[in-house]
Amino acid sequence: MSELLTIVENGITMVFDLAERARLLHFSTEFFNPEKITDNSDAQSRFNLVEVNLSGLDKPLERHGAGFTATAPGYTLQFDSFSDNHNDQGRKLIFLLTDTASEISVEVHYQFYSELSIIRSWTVITNKGNTPQTLEYLSSFVLNGIEKDSSPEWERNFSLHIPHNSWTRELQWRKYSFDELGFTPCIQKGLQRSSKPMHFTNTGAWSTKEYLPMAYLHDSHNNTGLFWQIENNGSWHWEIGDQADHLYLQLGGPNEFYSHWFKQLNSGESFTSVPVAIGVTAQGFDHAMGVLTQYRRRIRRINEDNQKLGVIFNDYMNCLFGDPTTEKLLPLIDAAAAAGAEYFCIDCGWYDKGEWWNGVGQWLPSVERFPEGIEFVISYIRDKGMTPGLWLELEVMGVKSPKLAETDDSWFFMRHGKRVFDRSRYQLDFTNPAVIAHANEVINRLVDIYGVGYIKMDYNIEPGIGTEQGADSFGDGLLKHNRAYLSWLDDVFARHPQLIIENCGSGGLRMDYALLSRCSIQSTSDQEDYLKYATIAANAPTAVTPEQAAIWSYPMRDGDEQEVIFNQVSAMLLRIHQSGHLAELSEANFNLVQEAISFYKTLRDDIKYALPFWPLGLSRFSDEWVALGLIAPGGKRLLAVWRREGEQAVCVLPISELAAKEVVIKQGYPTTITHESHWDGTRGEMQISMPNRSAAIFEINAIN
Repeated sequence: MSELLTIVENGITMVFDLAERARLLHFSTEFFNPEKITDNSDAQSRFNLVEVNLSGLDKPLERHGAGFTATAPGYTLQFDSFSDNHNDQGRKLIFLLTDTASEISVEVHYQFYSELSIIRSWTVITNKGNTPQTLEYLSSFVLNGIEKDSSPEWERNFSLHIPHNSWTRELQWRKYSFDELGFTPCIQKGLQRSSKPMHFTNTGAWSTKEYLPMAYLHDSHNNTGLFWQIENNGSWHWEIGDQADHLYLQLGGPNEFYSHWFKQLNSGESFTSVPVAIGVTAQGFDHAMGVLTQYRRRIRRINEDNQKLGVIFNDYMNCLFGDPTTEKLLPLIDAAAAAGAEYFCIDCGWYDKGEWWNGVGQWLPSVERFPEGIEFVISYIRDKGMTPGLWLELEVMGVKSPKLAETDDSWFFMRHGKRVFDRSRYQLDFTNPAVIAHANEVINRLVDIYGVGYIKMDYNIEPGIGTEQGADSFGDGLLKHNRAYLSWLDDVFARHPQLIIENCGSGGLRMDYALLSRCSIQSTSDQEDYLKYATIAANAPTAVTPEQAAIWSYPMRDGDEQEVIFNQVSAMLLRIHQSGHLAELSEANFNLVQEAISFYKTLRDDIKYALPFWPLGLSRFSDEWVALGLIAPGGKRLLAVWRREGEQAVCVLPISELAAKEVVIKQGYPTTITHESHWDGTRGEMQISMPNRSAAIFEINAIN
């Protein structure tokens, strides 16, 4: 290790060995101690910058099972050169590696972000030879030795925080020890290796149907953490495993083993891996999520919606449920405007007179639902001072759609010579110019003719591993489609920069920052139980910036005062996605909705810059008490507190950073009910008592 390059940037220390084979030896908040690297040549050879696997190459190094270790030519890549420059975001490192035998070159990119302890990483591989090469795996980030700064009993120190995700059960974080995941040390002859890495994978187009593409790894020995996210709107994979006495972390997109993906690189062709972000912290989970929040704001498309945080009314949830008509909508539009909504979105069903599920694809308004024409309703929304919106599901076409007569197989995902469909819908392929022309025609009609300024873009099928059409593999076809869809979104925003697109995938099943770097709003769930929704709302800032997290608030026709308040509080530190039969609420309950929206408008200038914290930790559906806090610029804290049902009448919320300070607590919402709260400055704790099924928003300010 005689040619070490040390990079210290934004609290991150990276150490590279550039002797012959470039190696990443260190990525941490901690200083580098070379003695922590196992003193044998096999262990030292495993600290690769990248893992890459090409077909037909031997892998003579020791490896076991399905982990992506000892890849070929990953283990033979030689260091060529590197660059160290600055751009608008911060420092940028690029390492160039080459392999003589396969004649490939690999660029490893590390982008820093000024003042943030996080980098973005991706890899570009190019076939420099005359012989085609088949790429089976390419990492976006590799870090070996993640245990070396812990104690020798690292398995007792590590905890892995995993965000489980599912329809109506989004954002369910769980903390695991390595032992609970079936991963424990087993040293034999000085070599630590397992055939079972801890791996988390998505295969398919619903990128978050089982897990969010992120995690947090905490080391209690030195109170440090690693955290990451993968930015792809399709298949992805990450794993933690062991090799040659060290633990490694790898992040990437699709691969052949898990995702049915491989890519042929002909002479001169290149392939770029999906981008990933990885950060370090010495301040715990909340700090990690704060860094991710700031990073997500940095990589996001600049748009007015994320500055204005307009209040959305949508007629679907616990309201019209996909059955809109002019007659039903007009009183809702009046009530939404009176309540203070700024966008009014007509959800699904506007394009068909009856059962519409398997007939979608033409996207023309139903004459039966709108005898005066949908333009009449849209104009009515505008006349009430709101931006009109419509629901779309442009990536699918129903098996009974009239539009099918204008298509052929080239429009759709194909496998084994047959069209791929799910739930009576075909999956459109956005690599086809005819599909792009169709999608553009629909968008242009909605925006230019109907006057729509808001689109809820839904996606309710899972087409599986991909398509064979125009692709080297099923997974290659899926990734091409994923990237073509993102490119299409970029073009839509270039043509219609004021258009607002909400990203939805049956709620939160495509909650990824490939899409959310473009779309300004994310639907978080289809959860219909307002008591459960408090947990989803509280956990939402782990996955989405607060100003992008659309939370349903749907007070019921016959609900009492506390039910209305509980519903409104769920959305008030994020984005209000108002619904419910507002026109049929009692006057008192409608006034509570008005008050909530009015108060929200005083908070949103803070919300768009604020960072999240969780005084009670992340929430579970079984928790009696739930809390989400935001720290605004200047130190003001906004706190949402919910009590569901149980026997614990008083809750203690630790806010330790305010210990020994004089604090003023003000209940901002509701004003009709006052909940008793008390500040214990010695302990740095807020105590609050609330009845069952109640909630409130508090403002907390330290005055010394």
